[in-house]
Amino acid sequence: MNNESQLLIKEAPINNILRLVMNDQNSKNALSNKMISALIDAIAFANDDNSIKVIVIASKGNVYSAGHDLKEITQARKGLDDGESFFKELFRSCSVLMQAIVNSSKPVIAEVNGVATAAGCQLVASCDLAIASNDAKFATPGVNIGLFCSTPMVALSRNVHKKNAMEMLLTGDMISAQKAKNIGLINNYVEVEELESTVMQLARKIADKPSLTITTGKKAFYEQADMSLSKAYEYTSEVMKNNILREDAKEGISAFIEKRSPSWEEE
Repeated sequence: MNNESQLLIKEAPINNILRLVMNDQNSKNALSNKMISALIDAIAFANDDNSIKVIVIASKGNVYSAGHDLKEITQARKGLDDGESFFKELFRSCSVLMQAIVNSSKPVIAEVNGVATAAGCQLVASCDLAIASNDAKFATPGVNIGLFCSTPMVALSRNVHKKNAMEMLLTGDMISAQKAKNIGLINNYVEVEELESTVMQLARKIADKPSLTITTGKKAFYEQADMSLSKAYEYTSEVMKNNILREDAKEGISAFIEKRSPSWEEE
């Protein structure tokens, strides 16, 4: 199948980086059931491939993702149950995708070119890192159509200040890349022409680190976040004890003391 006709383009990994490119421009890269399924499968593939160290989720067109496919939702209402079973599965599978990103053993970077709204904004918030084009915009506009963005709220409220999250959720207003950076939704924004190279430079920097250490740290980051202070320190102390006993830590510390570049083992 030609790349241009694929719903999700899975590019050949370069420098241990897998680029996943959403390519449903007719539906504004909506998180339809098919797109969600394709992303889940691609992340699972990356998790099982030791040569892949970083995942990038990008898009084609001027819309990163418009969220759920409203035409698909409207069509589902014609079912005998008014679409209830379809909606239940849609929101379940979307939640599975967002958790798959957080729980992936590989860091996931959102490369946001254009507009990211509703579940598309949720996708950005769920990724470990996010770099956007300077003209990117973000919104959780469900309130404007009578559908509060409750599931996007989960990722949004865990990544930005509560009052900023509530403002986005209650007003549905579009915010700029600059404001998205200021409130912590994205890490940075750059000129459109520099977006891909900036993301790949960041991904390469991470991919050059020892992958087992990165995997350990990412898991610990999310695990400790919901713990009490004492539990978090108890948990992370155990993680660090196990980490420091590994060969990567031995090599890294020795290289630092000896003023040389570390030589990481292939994992």
